[in-house]
Amino acid sequence: MVDIDEGGDFKLQTNYGFTALHFATQVGNVSIAEQLVEKNNELLSITDDKGDTPLIVAAYVGHTNMVSYLFSLNSTPPKPLTQEKCIELLGHTIRNDMYDIALKILESDTNIANADTECWWEALETLAKKPAFSIGSESRLSFWKSLLNSCFKGICLKALMKTLAHQLVDFFLKKDGIKSHLSSPNLVDKNMTSIFEAVKVGNVEFLIVLSRSYPSLIWQQDEKKMSIFHTAILYRQESVFNLIYEIGAGMHSLASYVTEDNKENMLHLAGKLAPSDRLNIVSGAALQMQRELLWFKKDGEQWMKDRANYCMVVAALIATVMFAAAFTVPGGNDQTKGTPIFLEMNWFMAFFISDAIALCFSSTSIIIFMSILTSRYREDDFLKSLPLKLLFGLATLFISMTGMMVAFNTTFFLVYTSARAWTPAVVITLTSIPIVLFGPRHCKIWVDT
Repeated sequence: MVDIDEGGDFKLQTNYGFTALHFATQVGNVSIAEQLVEKNNELLSITDDKGDTPLIVAAYVGHTNMVSYLFSLNSTPPKPLTQEKCIELLGHTIRNDMYDIALKILESDTNIANADTECWWEALETLAKKPAFSIGSESRLSFWKSLLNSCFKGICLKALMKTLAHQLVDFFLKKDGIKSHLSSPNLVDKNMTSIFEAVKVGNVEFLIVLSRSYPSLIWQQDEKKMSIFHTAILYRQESVFNLIYEIGAGMHSLASYVTEDNKENMLHLAGKLAPSDRLNIVSGAALQMQRELLWFKKDGEQWMKDRANYCMVVAALIATVMFAAAFTVPGGNDQTKGTPIFLEMNWFMAFFISDAIALCFSSTSIIIFMSILTSRYREDDFLKSLPLKLLFGLATLFISMTGMMVAFNTTFFLVYTSARAWTPAVVITLTSIPIVLFGPRHCKIWVDT
């Protein structure tokens, strides 16, 4: 720790109005700043040639620890910040993800309470431009994360900042000026800017918070008659586009919207070349082309769900039958010992093994198809996860069907040992039909996957 000279004139300023404290805040040296303030706390209120105090300089540069320290001394200087500088400080803290400081400014500084609506729109637009998933889905940190954060300072800092960002969005949406504009049936283009900025960067949580408070916003259009979902397709923001499925009946109406200039619908926009920053998410022309094609195949989600539903019904029926067969064994049980009558016969062991195989693989198939139904259906899921699940689901279902047929055949040989010689051949032939039909029917899907 460097000791500050006791006899120095710390209030000296450069040609740009910088004091020693300004320089300390620029480099983020909190220990030097503490010593300087201890020697002369008037340094906190000295401004440079732009009218910026050391606190504003620290916020502009983005030194979080320095801003926290200086803000804690905000009531010390004799000269408070003007409303204009408070608004500027608020903007810097939001831009540099210092949401805890931003909330403290809004809660403690009465000087900013009477700011005009333009100030709140600018702050809201800054939050809208944040990258995807910068804003949390909840306005309160969970109990366990709060506990961990209090016991081990900063361990859940990222989750905390997301939660605080959510609180900021809620705060701005409750401001009278913004409420009146967003509640209006005809929004001016300027006020829609923040919404479309959020769509362009994929800030889906911002849009969710906004749509919960103002559901009618999903129907609003910009000057080109594009809804937020048209913009999501144009900028390839699948997380935003997936919100359309939460609308329900209104999705078909949205899909019919066309732009004013070229009369283009959603499919036309999907056919356009994606922005370079979205196209380069995957490397290589082949994978980029595959990703683009997925925008034409959003109905793949419904196809996958339908296929999983049908197969899961079959797997559930097999599991039910095989479970019941395990406790009602062919031939029954010995009344004295309680053991199966055919326990010592080889055909009984074959029955038991095939029944167990059918039950285990049908249950596995149900679990796999359930995971398909509960998938998030992101683009990456269609590339690998969902096809593999479908492949293994069909394979386990095929094995369970085969096991069920084998269990039936072995039961026939156990019970009808005195039947004519040609009878087993007929039975085996008939029970093979479902397996023969199932295989070729799903072979193409299996091979394509």
